[in-house]
Amino acid sequence: MANKRKYVLLLALLGSSAYGQWVNYPTPGTPRTRDGKPNLTAPAPRVSNGKPDLSGVWHVQPDGKKELTRIFGADLIKDAEATSVPGMEIDTISKYAINILLDFKQGEEPMRPEAAKLFGQRASGAVRDPGVDCLPLGIPISSLVSEVHKIVQTPGLIIDLLEVDNAHRQIYTDGRKLPVDPQPSWLGYSVGKWDGDRLVVDTIGFNDKAWLDVVGHPRSEALRITERYRRRDFGHLDIEMTFDDPKMYTKPFTIKVTHELVPDSDILEYFCTENERDRAHQPKQ
Repeated sequence: MANKRKYVLLLALLGSSAYGQWVNYPTPGTPRTRDGKPNLTAPAPRVSNGKPDLSGVWHVQPDGKKELTRIFGADLIKDAEATSVPGMEIDTISKYAINILLDFKQGEEPMRPEAAKLFGQRASGAVRDPGVDCLPLGIPISSLVSEVHKIVQTPGLIIDLLEVDNAHRQIYTDGRKLPVDPQPSWLGYSVGKWDGDRLVVDTIGFNDKAWLDVVGHPRSEALRITERYRRRDFGHLDIEMTFDDPKMYTKPFTIKVTHELVPDSDILEYFCTENERDRAHQPKQ
């Protein structure tokens, strides 16, 4: 397990707010209760072809201070709270952002020797998190932390605007196949298709530079991520993510998270290098 500094570092790397610039601007088409508040339990909206509309500003459902304390210990939470700023508190993130293999018992994680070696180097601090140098956090971390993401659904293409890194993903739903020999990239290449009311997204073509989580579980260029999106109602988006990386792990593994709609809001712009002062205080490698 990585030392406490890595968990605290996560908060230092993130942006200043989980809330958008257009706060409280009523989003057209939002169902509302009698008092004018968004009705998050209303039926999920649908587009012209009858499929669910995944559009909206979303934030991962946080696990909460009590649960994170149970999993990671009171010392971690105390240290993280001491360094947090409004909008990026420790209880605004998913537990999987910290450790994506939490569902396995300690010592039974399906890591191959190559992965275990890399993980050990990162946990010891011998290898620096690329986020410290303002490199992209990648997925799935970008949508599991304090920052929101905004899905824009159009015919043939879904765009996921990530507040983290001011990045975006393109998910093609126009029937195209995945590239045969993709250039390795931070966010990969994604295609999606509908399975009933679920959107199934396959992504390949990753580089091996980003970490899967804060503690440093690695990925290789062989990684394939399969995501299943289901908008259960107006305010909740259930996402199942399966990671298949035969070079790093002995078997695929899956996490399940729920994202909550952030109504009448938007995403912030995010530039890690603006006023960045951390690298000067980090040991050279």
